[in-house]
Amino acid sequence: MIDDEHPSDQEDDTENEALAEAYNRGLERQKAGDFKGAEAAFREALALDPDDSGGVSVRLAAIGAETSPEKMPDAYVATLFDQHADVFDEILVDELGYCVPLLVRDLIAKLEIGPFARVLDLGCGTGLTGMALADCSVHRTGVDLSERIVELAYDREVYEDLYVGEAVEFLKDFEEEDGTRPGWDLIAATDVFPYLGAVEPFLEGAADRLTPRGYLTFSTETLSGALLQGRPYMVGPNNRFAQSEDYVRTALDKAGFDILTMDPITVRQEAGDPVPGHLVMAQIR
Repeated sequence: MIDDEHPSDQEDDTENEALAEAYNRGLERQKAGDFKGAEAAFREALALDPDDSGGVSVRLAAIGAETSPEKMPDAYVATLFDQHADVFDEILVDELGYCVPLLVRDLIAKLEIGPFARVLDLGCGTGLTGMALADCSVHRTGVDLSERIVELAYDREVYEDLYVGEAVEFLKDFEEEDGTRPGWDLIAATDVFPYLGAVEPFLEGAADRLTPRGYLTFSTETLSGALLQGRPYMVGPNNRFAQSEDYVRTALDKAGFDILTMDPITVRQEAGDPVPGHLVMAQIR
């Protein structure tokens, strides 16, 4: 009798089943308010999946079992958006009421800036921000961690260039084929900071890639001072990062930006409740 499944495949299946069981047990116990039980299950899942494609480290921070990591695991973000790619716009726009790209376009008009020769859209998703900026830009580059999401953005034909990559690494390392390091007149990150935590590496990278007097626009999520308790950022109840306004302002100043506007906005809806945040437009000095 020939076994069609290689032994290593059987081991992988067993590990995947154990990982799914531990992760789902953690979710169930977290939902039930049994945070000790949730912590034990999540730590078991993390031991089985060190790359943390399930975002267990984020959930541990959300229940107070760990301090907030500096960013979400790349494997988790890529997996999350790959899994939801085909219904991404429906969930984000129709169910969550997300309209930050349109708010950015309105802000550009209000500030009377642009048009922009070159725009870099980090965390571009399916291209909502690219579409919103199409009438005030010439060349648009999109970057996202999710390969499936980038495929959908490609189908929209709104970007001249598209890349699969992590935002900070792209800012730091990207070169054209001839070895040159391009700059951009506007860098947009309309739903990136909720997955970053610490913002300094991103802001330093953006400052390095902007053309003289170039612009940076992004959205953040925030929490009440009572929840933040003086922390610059933390994983909130919705398992995304929230940053304090003071922290973002200070980090922008240190990175060499002048803040043109930092408006309070409703970023999205979560279980029917508005998620507060800020929409920022800054200019490199």
